[in-house]
Amino acid sequence: MNSKLSSSSRRGLMLVISSPSGAGKSTLCRQLLAKDKRISLSVSVTTRAPREGEENGKDYFFISQSEFDKLLSSKKLLEYATVFKNSYGTPREYVEEQLHNGQDVLFDIDWQGATQMRQQMNNDLVSVFILPPSTDVLKKRLEDRDQDDLDVVQYRMSQSAEEMSHWAEYDYVIINDDLNQAQNELDAILAAERLKRERQIGLYEFVSQLGEQAKTYNSKV
Repeated sequence: MNSKLSSSSRRGLMLVISSPSGAGKSTLCRQLLAKDKRISLSVSVTTRAPREGEENGKDYFFISQSEFDKLLSSKKLLEYATVFKNSYGTPREYVEEQLHNGQDVLFDIDWQGATQMRQQMNNDLVSVFILPPSTDVLKKRLEDRDQDDLDVVQYRMSQSAEEMSHWAEYDYVIINDDLNQAQNELDAILAAERLKRERQIGLYEFVSQLGEQAKTYNSKV
């Protein structure tokens, strides 16, 4: 009988991607999710009201502030933040379930969220920081998005220095000069991390079976 290690015999990983605004993080995440079904975007809990078209459990888990506070006090959030008086967080139970089922989870978060998650689940976490090739390119990308007025662009640029100062806290760094090249590098990181020995939870049993089968060949000689 032939031994076979299935793709489900692997613990999923948490892929955290951070960058200053305009470096291309969202585009890279969107392209990765579109072509790789073995990774899904993390679903956060939030206390804000659903926007038109948003679905509970798909876009966010919409909960009350009291429910959020209960999750926080019982340490059931991997990271959390308050944005415009609304609370956001990553539920530990949801992430653990995905990892147990061999599904990778993608996190598009800032360095502060990455720090919180690293403190709690460092063995499952793979972190990537995206840098722009220059500040001039970063500014042009922000302007070309045509999403913000000049004051907001200037504010984002002023914040980028603080955000980029945390690059050394990440496992990998990609300089996004060419989008296709950056995407290839991100794919390579994910492929290599999936093959790490400690994530292939069925590997020891698989190798043991191979060894036992090999011994039967020796006995026939």
